[in-house]
Amino acid sequence: MTCSEVSLDLTAYGNSDKNTVTVTVDGKDLLPTENFKNDFHKKLELPEHKSELSVRLIVVAADGDQFSRDETKTAPVCEESTPPPSSEAPTPTPTPSEETPTTETPKPTPSSTVTPTDEASSSAPAVPSSQPSPAGDDLAETGSSSATPLIAGAAAVVLVAGAGIMWASRKRRTAGN
Repeated sequence: MTCSEVSLDLTAYGNSDKNTVTVTVDGKDLLPTENFKNDFHKKLELPEHKSELSVRLIVVAADGDQFSRDETKTAPVCEESTPPPSSEAPTPTPTPSEETPTTETPKPTPSSTVTPTDEASSSAPAVPSSQPSPAGDDLAETGSSSATPLIAGAAAVVLVAGAGIMWASRKRRTAGN
């Protein structure tokens, strides 16, 4: 957040379109409630102001309250000699840290559900999810499959057959001497 804009970079919120984000400035909507899937990236221009502004971010995560956010920050007054920042200014990227999500979370309305979110700023890094995402059937198989017991059984048969052949071969050699 700068004196003239707010950058939102919300990532890893799952494939549900029931994740919501809302931004208000001094009680007025700057970004009315918007639904999003997985990621949300947007820069919002703050209105001109001669005193500090109170900017509130509300994110409702579809996969649990632990990823929802309700944060309020203060936007400083811009110095008149400084032009507003251009789009060339780098946007900070949220990184995982030891910071835990706030415990105060908004209650979802009947039309929306809880959604994980993070504000891109140095004071609100992204917090990785500790629960599985409701992504569906498009995930990689990482465990055993139905072919695993068959493969193990075939390996056991080959091992027993090899041991039998070795035993017969040695018995034949000792009988021939």
